[in-house]
Amino acid sequence: MPGERIWRKSSYSTANGSGDCVEVSLSHDALVRDTKNASGDALAFSLPAWRALLNSL
Repeated sequence: MPGERIWRKSSYSTANGSGDCVEVSLSHDALVRDTKNASGDALAFSLPAWRALLNSL
């Protein structure tokens, strides 16, 4: 289906066994969502802003 996004889960999401995790979808932008509320709101970043965030961590 066109427009469908591919979501990737954090590789650290199961490290503590609680199931708390986030997913990110990279396309023409970056969306970040809580996997426990996948149909809820997502944070949106431009790709340059997303790269800047990752580089600052």
